[in-house]
Amino acid sequence: MESLRAVLDRVSREKIAVAHFNVSDFLQTKAVVEAAQETSMPIVIGLSEGEREFIGVKQISALIKAYRQDVRVPIFLNADHTHSLKSAIDAVQSGFDSVVFDLSALSFEENIRQTREAVDILKAINPDLIIEGEIGDIGTGSSIRNLDTAERKPLTTPEEAKHFVEQTGVDVLAPAVGNMHGMSASMARGETKKRLNLTTIADIKAATGIFITLHGASGTDDSDLQAAIAAGINVIHINTELRVAWRQGLEQGLKALPNEVVPYKVLPYPLSTIKEVAASRISLFSAAH
Repeated sequence: MESLRAVLDRVSREKIAVAHFNVSDFLQTKAVVEAAQETSMPIVIGLSEGEREFIGVKQISALIKAYRQDVRVPIFLNADHTHSLKSAIDAVQSGFDSVVFDLSALSFEENIRQTREAVDILKAINPDLIIEGEIGDIGTGSSIRNLDTAERKPLTTPEEAKHFVEQTGVDVLAPAVGNMHGMSASMARGETKKRLNLTTIADIKAATGIFITLHGASGTDDSDLQAAIAAGINVIHINTELRVAWRQGLEQGLKALPNEVVPYKVLPYPLSTIKEVAASRISLFSAAH
């Protein structure tokens, strides 16, 4: 299987992006893997600390290893939004391909200090590990809630991004460029969309010269996502959209089969809705720009 770094190098040259999907159970994992197979594109499967605690770090790693034996596309495993060194070490030792070491809630200088320390320790365990750092405020939690764009914190500046990358040695940067975790109810209904600051993305790419990830992309305007890829985004995270699809599909299944108690007869409904969303995102991100 191609390494994650090789895939990132390739998509960067081709001006496309890798789809990153968060999962917390077997159903979601099965859906996004099948979407990757059907589109013949690599994907990154991510789990936050909460998602890893639910499904199990060693368990998801074993599941992905099993899938890799059967599928023809690269599937990578990412420890998303990891807030402690211990949690990061556990993921690396369990075979994860990358870690998002997210200390963006701390002061800028403390974020730099602890991220630099984590890079040294984690690379000593696995020199091929891809490590991502995060700066800026894009909120927390992939859920449906009130999102007031007027209250957003300032965007990451190219100067901050350049300094952070130089001081920490991270492989990937996650900046604040108008993105935000979660979606509003109107976004979930498709009535409104998030918009990105495309100039900031291009300026950060030029200042840092490294891979850039877009977190909190659920509910973002498709044309903005395509333009963001052209501006330098290499990985795009989708979570809330999958969770909405899971809920909608599950409700459809329970409504269609009100007396059914056999899980494998009901679960094909959310499997289908999740896979449909995942495939649409993969196709959008891998289209030529």
